[in-house]
Amino acid sequence: MEDRLIYYFQEYEHFAILISIGISIIVAVLGVIPSFFVTAANLIFFGFWMGTIISFVGEALGAIIAFYLYRKGLKQFSQKPLDKYPKLKRLVHLKGKDAFYLILSLRLLPFVPSGLVTLAGAIGSVSFITFAIASSIGKIPALLIEAYSVYQITQFEWQGKMILSIAAIYLIFVVWKKRKQPTSV
Repeated sequence: MEDRLIYYFQEYEHFAILISIGISIIVAVLGVIPSFFVTAANLIFFGFWMGTIISFVGEALGAIIAFYLYRKGLKQFSQKPLDKYPKLKRLVHLKGKDAFYLILSLRLLPFVPSGLVTLAGAIGSVSFITFAIASSIGKIPALLIEAYSVYQITQFEWQGKMILSIAAIYLIFVVWKKRKQPTSV
């Protein structure tokens, strides 16, 4: 996917930054597509630091725009998706400083889906400005870790990618096998 994005960056070089930010906003609004392919394309095309900054701007703007759209369109949305995440459910009822710190901490955790944090904030009581600041600050460390990881993977030769692929397949197999085992009561 990042190859196609890099192609568009090259084809429309003068608009590459706007294309990247626009796609990041779309990814954030959709809320279910991981953004690592945009980060990878940014790092490859713009270089590590500029690509990281562009990725941050796109993700931060994307979260803010998604928050606004979710708040306008989904305020009456069922809270069912939040049932699996008690901290996110708690966010719905928080305001002010408490909401700020919870959003910040949730953005720092790599396994909490970004779209759900945005959704919980949008259907909750948190103010727009509190969400925008906490979400943006919280994205900085997570994005630096993501950018560094993606950059390292893009620099691998085929041998490194093969080892990483085998390790990923093994981990998926182990997790799948554990889920298939019956649990004892």
